[in-house]
Amino acid sequence: MHDGTRVLAGECTTTFEGSRDQEHHGEVLIVCKPDNTVLVHDSDGYQPVAWLTRADSVSLRDGTLTATDGDQRLRVETHEEYGSASYPTSPAGVPVGDCPGCDGRLVRADGAVRCLGCDTRHGIPRDATVLDESCECGHPRMRVARGRAFEVCIDRDCESLDEAVKAAYDREWSCPHCDGDLRILRRGGLLAGCEHYPDCDTGWGIPAGTVVGECDCGLPRFETGTGERCLDSGCQTA
Repeated sequence: MHDGTRVLAGECTTTFEGSRDQEHHGEVLIVCKPDNTVLVHDSDGYQPVAWLTRADSVSLRDGTLTATDGDQRLRVETHEEYGSASYPTSPAGVPVGDCPGCDGRLVRADGAVRCLGCDTRHGIPRDATVLDESCECGHPRMRVARGRAFEVCIDRDCESLDEAVKAAYDREWSCPHCDGDLRILRRGGLLAGCEHYPDCDTGWGIPAGTVVGECDCGLPRFETGTGERCLDSGCQTA
């Protein structure tokens, strides 16, 4: 229905049908977000009196807003409109610097660093620490622990975390189930997998932590935020 956030104020009747059938009447503020979340607020507190999160469809016709999601429907009929407007909105996050492309502010939110000016987005690991130091390209650098601490640019086209981990650990460890080496691969996440795949499907995700020694099973042990563990999270070796 809209690109920004639509705000409407007026005397309205709100009807919700679905998991909690209810009806409200009063002077309210309706907020329609870009992800089709609809919130109906009255004058009391922070909790909306009615809402529908990420609706399948939202429409506004002849003063009546209708949002539907499966068998749930939120309907807001405006009897007297006090005002309406549409405003640009963005994710709100922790400031981490300035965008080298447009000088807009960079913020960290929802597993990414985003520019509030040009909407550029760089996905980063959730455990990454964004540093005050900037790369030569102008983007911030980040520190990520994958076997050891790597410092790379947040822009993977500038510097690849995968390639840094691969340079450090590709073929560094042997497969415990055959005579192959463990390769550093990207399959959904970053993992150490046997070079003889699919004949040998041995493989484990590389944990967020640093290598501190060798497990009795022969695989590396990692110091993580929740304690020390083997690369093989199911390892039973003492």
